[in-house]
Amino acid sequence: MSDLDLDPTQLDRYSRHIIMDDVGPDGQKALLDAEVLVLGAGGLGAPIVQYLAAAGVGALGIADDDEVELSNLQRQVIHGSDDVGRKKVDSAADFVAQLNPDIDVRKHELRVTPDNIEELIDGYDFVVDGTDNFATRYLVNDACTLAGIPFSHGSIFKFEGQVTTFAGGDDSPCYRCLFPEAPPAGMVPNCATAGVLGVLPGTVGCLQATETVKHLIGEGESLDGSMLFFDALDMEFDKVEIPKRDDCPVCGDDPAIESVHDVEYTASCAIDVGGDEAEIEASD
Repeated sequence: MSDLDLDPTQLDRYSRHIIMDDVGPDGQKALLDAEVLVLGAGGLGAPIVQYLAAAGVGALGIADDDEVELSNLQRQVIHGSDDVGRKKVDSAADFVAQLNPDIDVRKHELRVTPDNIEELIDGYDFVVDGTDNFATRYLVNDACTLAGIPFSHGSIFKFEGQVTTFAGGDDSPCYRCLFPEAPPAGMVPNCATAGVLGVLPGTVGCLQATETVKHLIGEGESLDGSMLFFDALDMEFDKVEIPKRDDCPVCGDDPAIESVHDVEYTASCAIDVGGDEAEIEASD
């Protein structure tokens, strides 16, 4: 039996985990001892925060610099009408406190940049990327891969979503193994211009939260090495393999990126390699 020490209220709260053979007291203790950082408190971040808090992830960092807008409420389910105009980290923290007072919420009211990301992710066991632009996705990938911190990636577009986990092992790929270069700026519209089905980020975010919990309790098969694509319109899932690339600029045999400061994470994400620049396009 684990040395899990819970009061009667907590035993009741987590009872459906504790009675499971694959979770049990040890798994719940692992969740309560875990420190997870969620990047973004929007469409993807909302269900991620909701379910990780409900599961009992003991320390939950939430990073976001935006304010709640009325148009967010169609999909960002941890915010309500009374939260319009508030900082999302404040609204999210209040939601978690109401849902599960066990959780230590760490608010990071900031926009993720190369100057702050290394300090931001330091000390967390797992990072969940719920951001909405290519430049930040590449930044998160590079920082987590270089630091050896496992992370989950998710993205959404209209009726479609994709999810994967990068566990950071010797044989694990990274985001650049799948997408060495982002599409040119403006080629892929964002949700503000193309729209998104309101329930879609709920599905994708829940999948990311599932991957996070499985990683923390050490059970099941993760999406490390593969990406799951979801088409909500046709209700189809498809999983494709992500091979680790020997020539990957971050995790390959001879990486060109050794620091997030080697890359200009703007519209042109230029890698400075010995005075030469390899262009990697990124879109906001």
